[in-house]
Amino acid sequence: MNANDFIKQREADWKRLETLMNPRMVLSAADVRELGILYRAVTSDLALARRDFPEQRVTVYLNQLLTRTHGYIYQDNISDRGRLWRFISQTIPANFRQTGRFTLAAFLLFILPALIGFRLALLNPDVAEPLGLSEIRAILSENETWTDIPPEDRPAAAGFIMTNNIRVALMAFGGGVLFGLFSVYVLAFNGLFIGAVFGLATHYGMGESLFAFVVGHGVIELSVIFMAGGAGLQLGWALLNPGSYTRRDALWLAAQRAVSLALVAIPLLVIAGLIEGFISPTDTPTVFRVGVGLASGGLMYAYLLLAGRAATAPDSGNRQQLQGLLKT
Repeated sequence: MNANDFIKQREADWKRLETLMNPRMVLSAADVRELGILYRAVTSDLALARRDFPEQRVTVYLNQLLTRTHGYIYQDNISDRGRLWRFISQTIPANFRQTGRFTLAAFLLFILPALIGFRLALLNPDVAEPLGLSEIRAILSENETWTDIPPEDRPAAAGFIMTNNIRVALMAFGGGVLFGLFSVYVLAFNGLFIGAVFGLATHYGMGESLFAFVVGHGVIELSVIFMAGGAGLQLGWALLNPGSYTRRDALWLAAQRAVSLALVAIPLLVIAGLIEGFISPTDTPTVFRVGVGLASGGLMYAYLLLAGRAATAPDSGNRQQLQGLLKT
């Protein structure tokens, strides 16, 4: 095969690659996949041209095309002291918005068992025994709660609470690698458990007291559980339904989004643990604790839903996906 035959055979793919790099073009998921395939193909073409046609213009052309393609794909990877800030201010909230349907699914998997647990415990407190809530039932039946943490114990309690909440979130996230089944279990079980606790509290007339304790930290705490559960569900969905990607590539792309959500979950749970350890058990008025819950939750959702919208280019998320594919 001479150089002209080589050009005729491969020219259509080279022109298509140039079209996909048009800065006015917004890449779809299929375009991202195609661009990755073409990038690898041009890499092979250049190696062949350097071997068989080292003095021909086609070799220079392919080298320039490959350089341009690499620059297009990895333009966000240039050393930049603002990369961490962009990750926090743009990538994380953008990933949250892109995967909102999984977070909603996690919310439903939690809230439906919670409503069932609440109803069962409210009507029949004997369900406390099979759910492992016998001690909590005994406390509530005496018109008391376990939420009165002495001031000297609050730092230790806050640390324990943070650790436990992070553990539950990581379990909900990590369960995704088991095709999402363990994530479903963690969400459903915790929903049933918490719903039953509130059902018992309401049955014994302690529902308002328990609500006053939970409301300050609960907005962040539960939202993060939904977020982590949603991240686990998207890992499971990538394994079950990879679409046009290979299962490996689909899992890689889902993991890039999911890990960023799991990372932001940790500092949010630290904030929730501090509120739960130092504000929730105090004698401050319920309205103050409601205000803390609404303010902290409002700031969190403002960040997740609004941050980075104006600064994020339309196809930047697809370019990040392409970078991930080319690393695998």
